[in-house]
Amino acid sequence: MSTQTNKQGVLFALGAYFMWGFAPLFFKLLEGVPAPEILMHRVVWSLFVLVILIAVSKKWRSVGAAVSSPRTLMLLLASGTLLATNWLIFIWAVNNDHLLDASLGYYINPLLNVLLAYLILGERFRKLQLIAISLALAGVAVLVISHGKLPWIALVLAFSFGFYGLIRKKLGVESIPGLAIETALMTPVALIYWIGFATASANMLELPGDLALWLFLTGAVTTAPLLCFTAAASRMKYSSLGFFQYIGPSIMFLLAVFLYNEPLDIPRLLTFVGVWTGSLLFVYDAYKHHKK
Repeated sequence: MSTQTNKQGVLFALGAYFMWGFAPLFFKLLEGVPAPEILMHRVVWSLFVLVILIAVSKKWRSVGAAVSSPRTLMLLLASGTLLATNWLIFIWAVNNDHLLDASLGYYINPLLNVLLAYLILGERFRKLQLIAISLALAGVAVLVISHGKLPWIALVLAFSFGFYGLIRKKLGVESIPGLAIETALMTPVALIYWIGFATASANMLELPGDLALWLFLTGAVTTAPLLCFTAAASRMKYSSLGFFQYIGPSIMFLLAVFLYNEPLDIPRLLTFVGVWTGSLLFVYDAYKHHKK
């Protein structure tokens, strides 16, 4: 892989993770719209964008191959449900002043992926990976003991995205066609909600122009970072791409504390310290393994 190609990959990776990190700024513009309704728009307009992308890139054959297999279709339905859950909880967390919890969830996710690979795929722990996971668990335990409850937002985000990634890893369906099928499978539910349960903000013809535009752009906000991510993955080693995954939750943490003034008490700070320390060990271990 050439140096120029790798540099392009780094730029695409930075673009993807910075967009994911700053996504809360966009969803805060929709604060007055119920989270299920934002999800509905995100599903419908994402499908609109993805169909255009598939048509332009001529990926219809990949879509046809995936939908012709009942097993693949059922697994994509499962992964789509997990993805919709992740999107819904993230949107709700951002617009209900729980961005710190969302940040914590995306910090935990890479460590959870290692644990899932051990439990489900039979992969073996390396020593530093085990220490990293233990530190993250200790951090979460501090929060549970001090507040008397699980950080459910962080855990739902981490587990939903962790199992989503696991299913997609096992499937091997291309990124854009796979996301398009997942979104298409979510669309009937979104349309039922639109017709039967949505509020007045579902009728885009009667909305203020800026709000209608933001709702329409939920499709682009969903697909743009994914396109950057897939472009990065094709231009650099996948193991190298993993070093960028903490950019998103770090940006979310800074936004939560310094822009939105979410409370960061001592137990919550200790939780983050545990997860941060585990994450640093995880990255160091990945770097050592990558160099070998």
